Amino acid sequence: MRQGRNAFWGGLAAPGVGWLLLFFLVPFYVILCVALGSVDPILQTPRPAWSPLDWNTKAFSTVFDGLFSSEAIFRKVFLRTIWYVVIAVVISLLIAYPVAYYVARFGGRWKSLLLAGLIAPFFISYLMRMLAWINLLQDDGWVNDVLVWLHVLGEPRTWLDGRASSVVLGLVYGYVPFMILPLYAFLDRIDRSLLEAARDLGASSFHAFRLVTFPLSVPAMMAGVVIIALPMFGDYYTPDLLSGSPNTTMIGNQINLYIRGGQQQPVGAALVVALMLLLGVLMAYYLYATARTQRRLQA
Repeated sequence: MRQGRNAFWGGLAAPGVGWLLLFFLVPFYVILCVALGSVDPILQTPRPAWSPLDWNTKAFSTVFDGLFSSEAIFRKVFLRTIWYVVIAVVISLLIAYPVAYYVARFGGRWKSLLLAGLIAPFFISYLMRMLAWINLLQDDGWVNDVLVWLHVLGEPRTWLDGRASSVVLGLVYGYVPFMILPLYAFLDRIDRSLLEAARDLGASSFHAFRLVTFPLSVPAMMAGVVIIALPMFGDYYTPDLLSGSPNTTMIGNQINLYIRGGQQQPVGAALVVALMLLLGVLMAYYLYATARTQRRLQA
């Protein structure tokens, strides 16, 4: 009977899964063919090599040399992107977890209002929110006014002149809501009887959190990390808007530059494939770590 129910729901899920696979595999093959193709010398447009027999690996050789050769023009950008994303994810987690925990456990009658506040950023375009940050971070913006008033800074600071901190904080501001919501959804579903049992056994509130709530929320934290880290790796407009300096470019900026760079579209497509391979490795580790955590909790 159970196998019949599984087959029934599996059949209902099959069209959606097939649709998602189709619209992932087809664009990926197009990108791969562009990376392994050439460029029309007159129109300056990509000429994809649809047949594997016509594939040309020159663009991938350029990317490989840029990552591992003595010049390594891409390696520094990749490492910078990874570093920015790691810092932004850690800061986002430090912000998101207390907020999600408070709303889930202590929201009370204000929970609906607090949830509305968490959802509110999704009604505003990410681009518009970044443009608002430009006004806040200008020399005469509110950020400088507040920091000078609090005597944190002696004089206004130029935040938009290529500072890594501005890019990282922009990433945090843009993506932290995407981490708060899955954390809240998970924390709100934790069985309160488990916490009551821990308290009955003599655990303090802190130890009940450390031994029960936190371990149970690890899968939600990892899911939140994946949700925000993947788009952060491809982000290019946040560095463009909040910095615009070559010293803070991320891999998304490089892809955008090469895609728009005349005869360099195959190199840009090859960078896309290289980034997808990196994200594929991270995603595989996430799936492995999640499965291991679930086995440990079930044991």
